[in-house]
Amino acid sequence: MESGAKGCEVIVSGKLRAQRAKSMKFKDGYMISSGHPVNEYIDSAGVLGIKVKIMLDWDPKGKQGPMTPLPDLVTIHPPKEDEEIYKPVPEPTEIEVPVMAA
Repeated sequence: MESGAKGCEVIVSGKLRAQRAKSMKFKDGYMISSGHPVNEYIDSAGVLGIKVKIMLDWDPKGKQGPMTPLPDLVTIHPPKEDEEIYKPVPEPTEIEVPVMAA
């Protein structure tokens, strides 16, 4: 988890303390377990009763993880600045006002 993984799962199975076999799961972080992203994001290994799954984080450069983002990734962009629309103000013109004589 300190090396940039999103989640991990360790499964220990077999005869742990008694004659009866058991299996114990230890999980931490975010893990996906179904769908096509499992093939890209999950790295797994196992030997003699110990299985380890590590979920890699998305890396746009593709060095430490897959280049494709998860399908449920939501990015929020900052709002665009509003452009103020100025209406042209008509220039005042001199108009003769007739004066009424009484």
